[in-house]
Amino acid sequence: MQVYLPIAEISVNAFLLLGVGGGVGLLSGMFGVGGGFLITPLLFFIGVPPAVAVATGVNQVVASSISGVLAHLRRKTVDLRMGVVLLAGGMVGSGIGIWLFNLLSRLGQIDLVVQLSYVLFLGIIGLLMLQEGTRALLRARNPAAPRRKLHTHTWVHNLPLKMKFRASGLYISVFPPLGIGMGVGVLAAIMGVGGGFIMVPAMIYLLGMPTKVVVGTSLFQIMFVAAFTTMMHAVTNQSVDVLLAVFLILGGVIGAQVGARMGLTLRPEMLRILLALLVLAVCGKIGFDLLWTPAELYSISAPRGV
Repeated sequence: MQVYLPIAEISVNAFLLLGVGGGVGLLSGMFGVGGGFLITPLLFFIGVPPAVAVATGVNQVVASSISGVLAHLRRKTVDLRMGVVLLAGGMVGSGIGIWLFNLLSRLGQIDLVVQLSYVLFLGIIGLLMLQEGTRALLRARNPAAPRRKLHTHTWVHNLPLKMKFRASGLYISVFPPLGIGMGVGVLAAIMGVGGGFIMVPAMIYLLGMPTKVVVGTSLFQIMFVAAFTTMMHAVTNQSVDVLLAVFLILGGVIGAQVGARMGLTLRPEMLRILLALLVLAVCGKIGFDLLWTPAELYSISAPRGV
């Protein structure tokens, strides 16, 4: 059953879209990730223009973040004060990212920049995840091996304008969380990701937040920044395809439930390694597509909005 996506200006099989959303939802439920950094590249592969994939893929991040935040609020594992500081930085970063996105779109370079960004970030994150997952697997097999400390005090904790974050048990400067939030906001606007795959490690290793409040606080910030980014994309460049978003969200809701059950059957160390391999595979596919000579060396089309 073919459906025409009016903003993407292509016809795609409806079951394929549900499958993409369901597959990412499956991975989200299985690995505990938002999936934004996977769904956008998958949309590239089925022919959705990168600009539309970025703007539309954020919608699923919003949906998954809302449900996640509600669950963490019930468990009281959200540091709202830290979330607000991260959110302030995220809003500024998102505004900067939207400006860069529109500038690159006018220059005709947005597709290339988005794809190169994914190759760079997925490559780095995939390798780091693979390294950490392998270490965790070796530690699980050899409990007597020395463990490295997750966090030590660094120059970050000597910065001025300190604030007390009671839920996290921290007394640190507001500048590091503002900077982290700003960086994630820029990534959300340009790459169509929630940014949790960067924010969570930064909150643990840089800020020293306890793991129990990291995920909920991260989702709190991501929820608002992703919603703001989606709105700005829709208003400034009309690249949000609502029909595409509906199919992705429907598939994602179903897939997440199945993935959550499947994740319980695998060891955490193996889950990290499998996710790292998946991220590296997606990175390799995008890189291959960039380097491979296309069948058509050029095409002629009218500019969007003409």
